[in-house]
Amino acid sequence: MQKLLLLGDEAIAQAALDAGLSGMYAYPGTPSTEIMEYIQASLQAAKKNVHREWSSNEKTAMEAALGMSYAGKRAMVAMKHVGLNVAADGFINSAITGVNGGLIVVAADDPSMHSSQNEQDSRFYGKFAFVPVYEPSNQQEAYDMVFEAFDLSEKFKVPVLFRITTRLAHSRSAVTRSEILQEKPLILPSDLRQFVLLPAIARKRYKALLSTYESLQYDNRISKFNSFTDGVNRQKGVITCGIAYNYLMENFNERKPDFPVLKIVAYPFSKDTIKDITDRCEEILVLEEGYPIVEEALRGILDAGIKISGRLDETVPRDGELNPAIVGKALGLATVIGKPVPAVVKMRPPSFCAGCGHADMFNAINEALKDYTPGRVFSDIGCYTLAALPPYNSINSCVDMGASVTMAIGASDAGLFPSIAVIGDSTFTHSGMTGLLDAVVKNSPITLIIGDNSTTGMTGGQQSQATGRLENICLGIGVSREHLRIMTPLRKNHEENVRIMKEEFEYRGPSVIIAARECIQTATRKKRSK
Repeated sequence: MQKLLLLGDEAIAQAALDAGLSGMYAYPGTPSTEIMEYIQASLQAAKKNVHREWSSNEKTAMEAALGMSYAGKRAMVAMKHVGLNVAADGFINSAITGVNGGLIVVAADDPSMHSSQNEQDSRFYGKFAFVPVYEPSNQQEAYDMVFEAFDLSEKFKVPVLFRITTRLAHSRSAVTRSEILQEKPLILPSDLRQFVLLPAIARKRYKALLSTYESLQYDNRISKFNSFTDGVNRQKGVITCGIAYNYLMENFNERKPDFPVLKIVAYPFSKDTIKDITDRCEEILVLEEGYPIVEEALRGILDAGIKISGRLDETVPRDGELNPAIVGKALGLATVIGKPVPAVVKMRPPSFCAGCGHADMFNAINEALKDYTPGRVFSDIGCYTLAALPPYNSINSCVDMGASVTMAIGASDAGLFPSIAVIGDSTFTHSGMTGLLDAVVKNSPITLIIGDNSTTGMTGGQQSQATGRLENICLGIGVSREHLRIMTPLRKNHEENVRIMKEEFEYRGPSVIIAARECIQTATRKKRSK
């Protein structure tokens, strides 16, 4: 069997291809982006004509994957954790409709918020939707779990949530491939009303889902991944979840811990799963990356005087990533923590790439707003969010995808004028178009500046659904031709760009400025490839 050196993301992608994937759907979002990129670059995927194009956002990706499943084919959809919020409507309801072909939803969480607005734990969504969850602890386990997840999905007719974290997604390990499976044939659901969530149908399907969820915990495809190892020292036992298992074991090198360890990487788990460790130990330490989900569940199950520690009592920090040193300290082991960074060494803040058009765009915005009081620019998620930092200090919000437009509308409703929104081209087609429609319908006095760099720049330069379409989209939504302005953000155009902005800032209605200039990184890559 072939061995490959793969990122966690790549192991999941390769496993999906080997397990008979027919459709891959995603919107770029760190740390999940490489799953789609790997499949797009795969000769195996090309030969089998696997669908592998980016979607406009996570919701459309989720629903398209559900459509692939409806037709009996195996599908995967991938996103970062906050993307699951966007996809939640379709995801939650897909548990009630059920699936036809196997459907895996990969959510890549970002503890410590390396490139995110929060560090939410996607396992919550699994419990909320009553679907099984896999949380691999390493790349090989991730690869193997994909096969089981597809089988489990098709056996119980439910989607499967596949939760990973940044460290697993972006670290490499050797992975042994399994036998390659053929794609499933196109076959429609035996019950053609299965996906029709009229209340009378939904009530019956929800009852069935609750029963299915109870059965899942006893299925071998779940239970075999959760393992218990006994130890002679039974004062304290440790329950680890997902990648936290590695942080525990790194404290022991080649040795095994002398205390009982329960490794949980698949959910739901039965009460019997934890009895081996709770019946032996007086104390339980729970190590999990993210929220204290298992810890809270144990506190509800164990009311027999067993002491439980973890994130809730801050035996390990309530926020941020775990690491071997944190785990070692929680166990009372002697840990080595590096020396403090000398004061002379300063963190270098992130900044725009040299030659980035966003820099010229924000210089023009700052100049155009000189005669107004500060606090008028609502921004969005993307490279341009760096304008919150010196030397620009231009923007006053960054909440979620598309919020720049709608927050600017709300501020204008409160009387703020001018009220300005800044959004990227890809983010605009992701979640900004509906906000602009609100502004047009309400005749809101806002100016929307779209930083059009013809790519999804923040995640590495993936295809933008907006490329070549922005002007027509804005006109189609209802923006007047007179107040749809196009400019090129370059230093030589600074005075003209400032004039355009000042004119539109004073307009008492919705206006759009498209600041169009290709991303310097993608332009450079194109030049090198010639």
